[in-house]
Amino acid sequence: MFKKILVANRGEIAQRVMAACREMGIATVAVYSEADKTALHTRNADESVFIGASEPAQSYLNVERIIDAAKQTGAEAVHPGYGFLAENAVFAQACLDNGVVFIGPPAQAIRDFGNKTVARKMMLDGGVPVVPGMTEPDLDPGRVAVHADQIGYPVLVKAAAGGGGKGMRIVKTPGELAAALASAASEAKAAFGDGSVYLEKYITNPRHVEIQVLADSHGNIIHLFERECSIQRRHQKIIEETPSTAVTDDLRRQMGEAAVRAAATAGYVNAGTVEFILDEDGRFYFLEANTRLQVEHPITEMITGIDIVRRQIEIAAGLPLDLRQEDVTARGHAIECRIYAEDPANGFFPSPGKIRYLKEPSGPGIRNDGGVYQGFTVPVEYDPILSKLVVHAETRDAAIDRMKKALAGYTVVGIKTPTQFLSDIIDSQPFREGKTLTSFIDTYFSSWQPAAPDKALATLAFIADDLAVKRVSSSVAEGPAEIPLPWQTLGHWRL
Repeated sequence: MFKKILVANRGEIAQRVMAACREMGIATVAVYSEADKTALHTRNADESVFIGASEPAQSYLNVERIIDAAKQTGAEAVHPGYGFLAENAVFAQACLDNGVVFIGPPAQAIRDFGNKTVARKMMLDGGVPVVPGMTEPDLDPGRVAVHADQIGYPVLVKAAAGGGGKGMRIVKTPGELAAALASAASEAKAAFGDGSVYLEKYITNPRHVEIQVLADSHGNIIHLFERECSIQRRHQKIIEETPSTAVTDDLRRQMGEAAVRAAATAGYVNAGTVEFILDEDGRFYFLEANTRLQVEHPITEMITGIDIVRRQIEIAAGLPLDLRQEDVTARGHAIECRIYAEDPANGFFPSPGKIRYLKEPSGPGIRNDGGVYQGFTVPVEYDPILSKLVVHAETRDAAIDRMKKALAGYTVVGIKTPTQFLSDIIDSQPFREGKTLTSFIDTYFSSWQPAAPDKALATLAFIADDLAVKRVSSSVAEGPAEIPLPWQTLGHWRL
């Protein structure tokens, strides 16, 4: 087993990986940028190495500096978390070339799954159902129009490289195709350095259902059931749950077997996720594979009792899986809400800044994988996720109620968060009825605004803070008198 692992990431996922390492008796190395000098992950690691300026290209995306940090500290392996270099085949290969174990799949599997047209062809060869569409990228409007006519409108223009909704356009009529191609290609080029695009049939009213897989280097592959990830804003997931309300036992078996075939076809090793589109008639189609740990992995851990990060480390160390498919069982229902520094009432605009007060929820069945602390300044340079709030209960209704209470107990002052928005979603009748299609937010919450009481509460919080600052300033000016706590400054009128 490894004695020391470098975590090539930041925030809550760095915290999560380090927690697994501590349980396994493995020392950890954090890397950090200029913006993260006081970040939580740098405080909790056994060692921390500065790797550059705040811009990701100069730090968390700098392959050479991260490899150098691993060599400098004697780290035997690197865990990339998710985002940044997690699905970068060049980084995976660089680790291998420098004698450092990459805790993830082989570089070739990352390359193959990273190109969606290559992945589509692989899945067809492996007998995995795919959405009807092109198997080669093309930018010629005339040739693409022929494919669109064969597939049938509406169609979806998609970037061959990348994801996250970038380089994606829905085309409902032939007259929209040429402009959509040009626009999607331009966005894909800017986002991924590759402007290749292709067409798929656009599935109306779909669900986004994914299957977690674990594969070792000895040929053993299992799946850990499904996750429903249909509640999205701008193609980014914000609420996930397991099991899915739309998946029967037979469908679960079929999708699980398809995910295992997908991993086997690609020669996959380590943890990964095979994502499917599920249509209204219960037919499922391969969407893409995520060659890394997923943000939403905790809900699978909650229902199966399997520590996925620990398994990643064991697999990377060459250990065989000690689980067979029949050993994997699920219990209860789990839901995850992503807590971002963003304003849902203002188009989910990022809300960086200093966290002036933070109270995280706790209690039976509540798990909060956090990466910030009170007094920390959320930087503008990175994805603004603060934490993953997860609940587990015996039934879905109980899990919804538990999540509602957990969100009510999650207090952040100084920046905007979507806790009220998330609470309103999970407490809504459509969500409780399981109508969790990918169009959910556009259909039911497109004009959402926060309730007035929360605005009043925020106002009171800042009045209290302002008075506290004035009282402290006055005390300092008058001499070395004891400085009062902020929540004591209003006498019996306390927040």
